[in-house]
Amino acid sequence: MKIAFKMKLKPGFETEYKKRHDEIWPELSTLLKENGISDYSIFLDEETNTLFAVQQQNGNSSQDLGSTRIVQKWWAYMADIMETNADHSPKTFPLEMVFHLD
Repeated sequence: MKIAFKMKLKPGFETEYKKRHDEIWPELSTLLKENGISDYSIFLDEETNTLFAVQQQNGNSSQDLGSTRIVQKWWAYMADIMETNADHSPKTFPLEMVFHLD
């Protein structure tokens, strides 16, 4: 199943967000893949600082892995540049698919 959601980046952190994801921790990538998450892309709308994420799932969403130590550590690492909840998880808003073309 493919899902999409949006998140909000704080103004002025576009370059830092990209840098942190370019250097994603190998253990986080492994955890995502081991939990059936693949074909994961995040796009930035620079006009609104809105991040659009799309991922293929075979089980969990990346947001469902918040109980793991590595995801909690990543959330804390990213909390200074994104809008987050009290537990440092990013505020996410599911998006409904309204069109798809293979």
